[in-house]
Amino acid sequence: MNDKSHAVLNSQPSVLPPPPSLSQSDWSLHRKGPIDQARHNEKIKDAVRKNLADIVSEQSILTTDGRKIIKVPIRSLEEYRFRFGDEGQQGVGQGQGGTQVGDVLQKGGNQQGPGKGAGAGEEPGIDYYEAEFTLDELTALIFEDLGLPNLEEKKLQSIASPTIRFNDIRRKGALANLDKRQTLKQNLRRNAMLGAPHVGDFKPEDLRFKTWEETFDRQAAAVVLAMMDVSGSMGTFEKYIARSFYYWMLAFLRTKYDNVEIVFIAHHTEAKEVTEEEFFTRGESGGTKVSSAYQLALELAETRYRPEDWNLYPFHFSDGDNWPSDNALCKDLVAQLLEMSALFGYGEIRQGRYAYHSTLMSTFEQITHPKLMPLVIGAKTDVYPALRKFFGPPTTPELSAAALAS
Repeated sequence: MNDKSHAVLNSQPSVLPPPPSLSQSDWSLHRKGPIDQARHNEKIKDAVRKNLADIVSEQSILTTDGRKIIKVPIRSLEEYRFRFGDEGQQGVGQGQGGTQVGDVLQKGGNQQGPGKGAGAGEEPGIDYYEAEFTLDELTALIFEDLGLPNLEEKKLQSIASPTIRFNDIRRKGALANLDKRQTLKQNLRRNAMLGAPHVGDFKPEDLRFKTWEETFDRQAAAVVLAMMDVSGSMGTFEKYIARSFYYWMLAFLRTKYDNVEIVFIAHHTEAKEVTEEEFFTRGESGGTKVSSAYQLALELAETRYRPEDWNLYPFHFSDGDNWPSDNALCKDLVAQLLEMSALFGYGEIRQGRYAYHSTLMSTFEQITHPKLMPLVIGAKTDVYPALRKFFGPPTTPELSAAALAS
């Protein structure tokens, strides 16, 4: 080959390999469905979280047997798509310009002109559908970030809850613990060593079994002293709010903790330790002497649930109407309970009386202690914020503005 031909050959462009083709069996082509489904499910959960205050206040849930299906209205989620308009058509929905964030574009339905009221609309509305949830699914959302505050490990009362964790593979074991994956791999390996790699001709030496160990989650013992005013001043609304709060509190404690005891105390002028059924169903009348409940709680803390063994959580719900001469004693008893408790929660129920200042709340305001948490509940939708105020993380939704202004 001469130099000229050699130069011509070298001047030819090099042939590049063709770009890799996209196989139709590529898994990435099939992932959009699961991704969209996961996004859809998360949007539904977000919508439910925004409605938790209304769901928790639903009266029919309190009497459910646990198998009730709760329907929550969810706004329909539309997929984004491009739509091409007619050529030469002016844009729609762009306005005249000059608007600022927060400007009110239109109130109510179709406006009939300046100063006219809202008439019957003729435009299509927003599509909604009802998502169905079981009570267990809803409680998982309600209690997902709740916990007992200031929980400490106590020296005498702690529980070990065993959990099973599979951590090893062995050659012998119960047939119920057969590890099929490891057994198939061992069979294939053995046949490959014999020169015929395949799965089959199983022998006893191919079998592999899972083994486990028990791990223990130690939880500090805790007791909740649930006190409720059942005097004549507690009307239907007040009793409903108190029972609703305690219903969800019990569900939360029994869902997340194995070693929490609940003591039910009902009081009017006298306090009694009652059963759970009596606590949620009994009705009383007569006057109010709140110190009787605090005295009984203090006696239980000194005898049955000693602070060195138990984390104490006294909670009390009342309408705040107390015998005036009893408030000084209440102040002393609460101060004693605070010294041995992880948290003392007081909920005062005032329907339509946010500005009303009870003598009992005034007594609590005279006590300065980091573990004392008094609050006001004035509406059914305040039950869920109250749960989060007592058991939620430090940054939690607040109660209604009217309640906070009291």
